[in-house]
Amino acid sequence: MSSSHAIQVERLSKCYRLYNRPKDRLKQIVVPRLQRLAGRSPTAYFSEFWALRDLDLTVKRGETLGIIGRNGSGKSTLLQLLCGTLVPTMGTIDVNGRIAALLELGAGFHPEFTGRENVYMNGALLGLTRNEIDERFDDITAFSEIGGLIDQPVKTYSSGMYVRLAFAVITHVRADILFIDEALAVGDAFFVQKCMRFLRAFREQGTIILVTHDTGAVVNLCTRAIWLDRGMLHMEGRPKDVCRAYLASQYGSTSHRPTGLYEAAGRGEADLTEGKRNEGVDPRGTPPQPISLVVGRFEAHGPSFGSGKARIVDVSLMDEKDAPLAWVGGGERVTVCVRVRANQDIPAPIVGFFLQDRLGQVLFGENTYVGCRDHPASVRAGEEIESRFTFHMPFLPAGDYPVAVAVADGTQAEHVQHHWMHEALVIRSLASGATTGLIGLPMLDVSIRVNKVAA
Repeated sequence: MSSSHAIQVERLSKCYRLYNRPKDRLKQIVVPRLQRLAGRSPTAYFSEFWALRDLDLTVKRGETLGIIGRNGSGKSTLLQLLCGTLVPTMGTIDVNGRIAALLELGAGFHPEFTGRENVYMNGALLGLTRNEIDERFDDITAFSEIGGLIDQPVKTYSSGMYVRLAFAVITHVRADILFIDEALAVGDAFFVQKCMRFLRAFREQGTIILVTHDTGAVVNLCTRAIWLDRGMLHMEGRPKDVCRAYLASQYGSTSHRPTGLYEAAGRGEADLTEGKRNEGVDPRGTPPQPISLVVGRFEAHGPSFGSGKARIVDVSLMDEKDAPLAWVGGGERVTVCVRVRANQDIPAPIVGFFLQDRLGQVLFGENTYVGCRDHPASVRAGEEIESRFTFHMPFLPAGDYPVAVAVADGTQAEHVQHHWMHEALVIRSLASGATTGLIGLPMLDVSIRVNKVAA
């Protein structure tokens, strides 16, 4: 295998035998052997479950690979095979480099041992000598933030403390390849942010394999993603594309019609930068130069999915006088207006939007559930509803920003998606006032003053 590859697997498969009754295990050991001696075809007292089947995968050095899929799709099995904690039924695995893994909660820890003892045991399992662990122990405990509880049995730890300590160990192993299996889902927000900072730093020189249900983390961290379904590779490619397809599959109805996604925004940019008026779109005439944000036209046939019980028929960005905008300078009071037509009765419609960056990361958004919970609206088949979201437009770094819009039915926690448009329209930022971060907020006031202190 080329040294440019951190991991390479070929026709990797893992099969489990499932027995209906405990005594069938004993029968399977004895009876088939006797049947073969008697010249008869052996009887199988089990059924087969293929957790993973015929998977080919290559991960390059320095790559960050996200693995997504529903429960039971084979994600954790794949990670355990790569780590060596499971033996494959068929296929080959070739791994180049020192491995550190954060698998299921408590993996590699003995519940009766103290945190200190588990650090030494876990470090030894990951290839560290006792002297190396001694040198790094103070840093490990500081990272874990569990204080004096380090000398208490880990069986007394909460799930979050388990993860803190386990992650603290793997951050100090200085591994080449890092495996993480959904473990950060139980951490508190502050610790998760610390872990994310570590992962961003680690990916600069190491290889990361991340298994998670959090598509946002995959888009944010990963350079490539794969989608496993029923033990087989269903899709691989750019994280944004794979996560979008996976998200659509969660609701059981997809529609991916390719379009010239930025065609409208491109036309708007050309017209405006030449000082021309975008007729029928913006009544305000020629904008000042340089233009900050160009607003594309509604993409009625863009990529979308949903049950079809309702359809988004128009999305526009409006000014304070309810006039459609073709350009925005940044800082203005604007309104996202969404019109939805019901094809069937919808008792509790929820309409929402969010603005994404080019990687698919959500910058901000809102929906009608919370704001309209005290006076919910219902819509009958053939009727239309209009939802409006008013805010001050932030400043955006140069690039394209898709606006995703969706209509659902139900509650915030449980709902059915009727129509989800990934790129209902696109806002293109040409010249930005954003100086730091993903977006720049229009400041209402910036000041500095000196207060004299009495002697």
